[in-house]
Amino acid sequence: MWGQLIGLVALEQDGGLAFPLESVKKLKVLLEADAGSAPSRQRSQLPLIAVCKNPELPKEFEPVCRRRDAPLVFKRLNLAVSDDLCEICANAACTGCY
Repeated sequence: MWGQLIGLVALEQDGGLAFPLESVKKLKVLLEADAGSAPSRQRSQLPLIAVCKNPELPKEFEPVCRRRDAPLVFKRLNLAVSDDLCEICANAACTGCY
């Protein structure tokens, strides 16, 4: 469910949505930067919502920002690239490791 390799293009998936791995990594960096600047009581949801206003957000995520479940999608994608498990073939959901 979380990721697959198609040709040489790695994709991270969330339900019916698919995003380039590099874009998801950029999302993770933006979420971490936003989380560090949020007050502690707001750290759970604020970065997930605020990232949509970040001009550095990859364009692939603009449709997600219009969804009501955007925070959940971003949270799952963020978890999917934690520790780059797919890239080292440790994640069973990853295919096509070389």
